[in-house]
Amino acid sequence: MSFDGDFPEYVPVAQKREIAKRKIEKLREKDPNISPVIITGRKLASTWWGNSWNKNLESYSDYSSRIQRGRSYVRNCAVLDLKITPGKIIALVQGSETKPYKVNINISHLNKDVWEYITKECIGKIDSLQELLEGKFPKALSEFFTVRGKGLFPSPKEINFNCSCPDSADMCKHVAAALYGVGVRLDEDPTLFFVLRNVDIAELISETINKKSQTMLEKSKKRSRRVMAETDISDMFGIDLEDEIKKDIK
Repeated sequence: MSFDGDFPEYVPVAQKREIAKRKIEKLREKDPNISPVIITGRKLASTWWGNSWNKNLESYSDYSSRIQRGRSYVRNCAVLDLKITPGKIIALVQGSETKPYKVNINISHLNKDVWEYITKECIGKIDSLQELLEGKFPKALSEFFTVRGKGLFPSPKEINFNCSCPDSADMCKHVAAALYGVGVRLDEDPTLFFVLRNVDIAELISETINKKSQTMLEKSKKRSRRVMAETDISDMFGIDLEDEIKKDIK
């Protein structure tokens, strides 16, 4: 019995990558600004931001089974172009047809009340922009960022998408590949996460660092007042408090 009409012809991984490479080169001739998703290692993501993006998507039962369909596509360099702007992901994904499919994904802007709450919770817990981008912050803050439906990362109801392919599935392979492609992109530039969610990363950093500076300044003022008070007592009684303390210790 022949199954040629039921299943597409098998194409080796190396051949798929070579086809994608040629497509990228051809697209670049027309548009030098295309930004393909290239995975060089074994992992789909290696940084805190990239991994957290993927884990968030995989944690929802709505997506857990369907998004896996895009793993091989993104590994095989099928995401020929992917761009991230406020609330939008636009991608070109190579499928079984000659012409790549157009994928459009809309991500709701982060709720202002949620952003304000997150900003307050970060006060005193992040020392610099570099630490934030490298994911070097307390575990409690990491868990706070990734709380499903309440943290920084979008839930399924905040994600809407469409693809030009004929697949009638709720989430086709091409959309799934583009979503995984975002994780790769966040590995390269974590600031794009804040662009996508339409929030100001500088606002988060300035709030927490300003508060920390104010706290340090207050402590400095208290120390200064204590030193001045000790000096006044010493002048009043004609004694050196440090010498007296040393005598008491002896």
